[in-house]
Amino acid sequence: MLDAVSDFFGFLWGGPMFVVVFGVGLYFTFKLKFFQLFNPGYIWQNTVRTLFGRNKQDTTGEGQLKSLQVAAAVLSGTLGAGSIAGVATAIATGGPGAIFWMWVVAFVGMITKFVEVTLAVYYREQNKQGEFYGGPMYYIRKGLGSKWTPLATTYTIALLVFVTTDAGFVQTNTMASTLNGMFGIPTWITGIGIALIGALVIFRGIKALGAFCTFVLPPIVLLYYIGAGWVILTNLQGIPQMFAGIVHYAFAPGPIAGGIIGSTIMTAISRGAARGLFTNEAGMGTSATVHATANVDHPIRQGMWGIVEVFVVSFITCNVTAFMVLLVGMQSLTADAGILNAFHALGTAWPPVLVQVMSFGISLILFTSYLGSFIRFRTALYDLLGDTGERILKWAYFIPPLIAVNMEIPVIWLMADVAVGFLIIPNLIALFGLRHVFMRLYEDFRARDKAGTLHEPINILQP
Repeated sequence: MLDAVSDFFGFLWGGPMFVVVFGVGLYFTFKLKFFQLFNPGYIWQNTVRTLFGRNKQDTTGEGQLKSLQVAAAVLSGTLGAGSIAGVATAIATGGPGAIFWMWVVAFVGMITKFVEVTLAVYYREQNKQGEFYGGPMYYIRKGLGSKWTPLATTYTIALLVFVTTDAGFVQTNTMASTLNGMFGIPTWITGIGIALIGALVIFRGIKALGAFCTFVLPPIVLLYYIGAGWVILTNLQGIPQMFAGIVHYAFAPGPIAGGIIGSTIMTAISRGAARGLFTNEAGMGTSATVHATANVDHPIRQGMWGIVEVFVVSFITCNVTAFMVLLVGMQSLTADAGILNAFHALGTAWPPVLVQVMSFGISLILFTSYLGSFIRFRTALYDLLGDTGERILKWAYFIPPLIAVNMEIPVIWLMADVAVGFLIIPNLIALFGLRHVFMRLYEDFRARDKAGTLHEPINILQP
């Protein structure tokens, strides 16, 4: 049964789903004249540079979290299991060519995420307590109209399932496997610790959650970059062959775990596309629920943070992991080992004690990933059940870690791929249906930015 489900979703990702995701992203890429490629300076100026100096904009709009806190919360939800364990697993099962297709999905995904974040901020709502909620379910109902409510509800239910699968199962299982494999800590102890400490952080409020992710994430990610970067530097002679292998096996049968020839082109596409979507969430709309809480002066400015996030996750973190494990060698990969593949690669260049330090840091990344996904969870609950239902059932967020820590890794990743599939179609339908609204918002921002009138109210015509 498990193999049949895996084969079915492998087919979907290797064909129909890949075409749909790539097609929508490519459409917006052409509409914006390859904005993500030809405007890096403009994107920087309106994202990272707005955090300091004369371009600071965080206090000029409505919202709960500063842009940096939103970025940290989103990256907390996307870095970790997907960009470390997931990349190694994709290579082990799909061969080196999976990385090429991950790049393809990420390139157009930068624009897809740009669009969905922008629409999430534009169509967001505020409750009586002053809290902001938004995301695909909101821009489906408010943008496309009430007749599309069933599609919005479908997305909300899928989001609830995805967050439970991703944060509750994937991230916590990977963290438990890490601490058990590196330190011998029983998985059930990790599960209890995640639930208890997570509750202490989360129920201090959304602002406290954003501050925690902002404080914890940057130094730990930097530590991982240094560790993996050194492995790459010690194997520089293998880089030309590595790139040649990635490109070659993207279009030809390639090696899988253990060096056995066995992966097909469809397998490479399905593993690369599925893992690429899982790590950067472009096309899924899940990160947009977090961006909807941002304190920002214009939806387009927050949308550009989506481009930055996909770049950081897919073209830096995922590549660092992929290059590290490929340079060490396919023979060292095991499909069932998950994140331990990355630790094995780190161990080829670092003494055991430093690998343990880095593994503990990665465990914290996984923990912040679990925390950062809570905003998605509470948004789905609020949309389905209202304020009262959210307050009562948000405690359910702390149950999955107690179950997931002892689940098998292949089952975990299959559940994640299934959940991703049910999110994408409703969201992409909405993005394409609201394409004219997005383009008007984009043109409005460029005109206001040039004229210095971004503080004025926005009035965009509906489709």
